[in-house]
Amino acid sequence: MTSRSDRAEGAVLGSATGDALGAPYEFGPAGQLTARGEEMRGGGGWDPGEATDDTQMAVLVGESLLERGGLDLPDVFGRFRRWAAGQPKDIGLQTEDVLTSGEPWDLAAALHFQVNLRAAGNGSLMRAATSAVYFASAGRERTMDAARRIAALTHGDRAAWEGTAVLHELVRVALDGAGPVASLPATLASVHPEHRERYGIVLAPDWHPGLATEFNGAVWPCLGSAVWALRTTTGFAEAVRAAVDLGGDTDTVGAVTGALAGARYGAQAIPGHWTAGLHVPLPGFGDRVLDAGDLRGLAQRLAAAGAR
Repeated sequence: MTSRSDRAEGAVLGSATGDALGAPYEFGPAGQLTARGEEMRGGGGWDPGEATDDTQMAVLVGESLLERGGLDLPDVFGRFRRWAAGQPKDIGLQTEDVLTSGEPWDLAAALHFQVNLRAAGNGSLMRAATSAVYFASAGRERTMDAARRIAALTHGDRAAWEGTAVLHELVRVALDGAGPVASLPATLASVHPEHRERYGIVLAPDWHPGLATEFNGAVWPCLGSAVWALRTTTGFAEAVRAAVDLGGDTDTVGAVTGALAGARYGAQAIPGHWTAGLHVPLPGFGDRVLDAGDLRGLAQRLAAAGAR
């Protein structure tokens, strides 16, 4: 039987693995992973096994939670800004605008949203694995509240907050050893009423990515695709491959699916040849590069600290 400790490792390591697996296929057509038959191949500016901004930002959130002894939003935002100034290979346009605006941590995302009226990208979903593990022992309400607050640092649209809250709750349920898909009705009941119906559509049993009305860089189809991949497969590798094969924003859909599937099946279910060369550079933080062992250790410390 998979232990809670292994599932916590699975969420963090699985998200990073899905990110790195999908990175070379980003913005490409569907089916590339299967068609090429190559995994952790590198390409598109990424080395084999290199994780992207998705995992880099997740690490920054996790390390802030540990070093600050809880959620210190100005500290998280400061780490994000330092990272953005370090010229990462990839950074979402909206996230970059917010982090480089010079506005204070509690206004930058809101001001960006006021001007652009669009901020429902998947950029707060992609970094959720570490905070989901940390807050999992706090229960549904506190987990979802923390998720919303972290999402709001870069995304002013409540739609992004709610999607990130749902993902945190599904990971929490999985870490407890229950089925995240089965928990969806209860989770949706905790979504803000103005956003509940739209999330109910993309998380419904009969929804599939072919029904998406937006590119999967948006929060709704990204989360919906990850849940679909988990629902329609029976193992970690199968779920993540299905997610990456959807095409589009493959690294983030892979990362979100990896977090869910890792929490569901545990780190022991992640293929060893996927994690062997996994590495996470941290631009703006010297020459730091984390490997799979570092991510396992981070997950263990987050789970232990959150439980306290």
